[in-house]
Amino acid sequence: MVKLMATCFNHLQIEMIRSALKSNKAGSTVEKSNGIFNCHLMLHAARSDFRFVGFVGLSLFVWSISVDPPDMTEETESRKEVYSVWGIPPEEVGARVKKPHVTVVGAISLTEADALHKFRSACDGLKAYDASVDSVATGTFFYQCVYLLLHPMPEVVEASAHCTGHFGFRSSTPYMPHLSLLYGDLSEEDKKKAQEKAKVLDESIGSLNFTISRLALYKTDTEDKTLTSWEKVSECDLIPK
Repeated sequence: MVKLMATCFNHLQIEMIRSALKSNKAGSTVEKSNGIFNCHLMLHAARSDFRFVGFVGLSLFVWSISVDPPDMTEETESRKEVYSVWGIPPEEVGARVKKPHVTVVGAISLTEADALHKFRSACDGLKAYDASVDSVATGTFFYQCVYLLLHPMPEVVEASAHCTGHFGFRSSTPYMPHLSLLYGDLSEEDKKKAQEKAKVLDESIGSLNFTISRLALYKTDTEDKTLTSWEKVSECDLIPK
């Protein structure tokens, strides 16, 4: 059954609707609230021949159809969002760098169910691995403004290759392991200043060595440069070395 609600503005319209409903054998109720008449027309779906005709010169009718809300579960499950996989450094690195992470799988569009399945599959049997910083470097775009460039040791590169294989991720450039220090759209001069500032504030930051023993799956909408929509979806511990 479909419920039609019409807000009418005079008695003549109410009587015309009543008459039309009576001739079509449809139930109706009329209520008055704050001087406005509300007609509730209960129409049986089988009466597909029901029509309003001849309403000429009447003031505006505002119609709305009240139906059961659609099931959003299927839409939610099929909606794709952008995900990334991060290698999480130990706490001692976190004490020196705010929310540190090493990108293992770059941004890829997936449904959440698919992303979780691929993430768990990639983590299965993966061992913890060591990482070593080569230098403090600057990049050419927002997400690689100033960063710690990691040495591309075989186990670092292989961990990324393993995970990207599970995710079906393809990159147009070779994997460059790094740990971001600063996001931003800065001039070359300002990036150089930030680079030097990082070296002064932490003299040994350019020679860090650490072990990545956890991976995390994050939602990372790359269009959101405020990062407020970024959130952790899942995390896994890697097999100890």
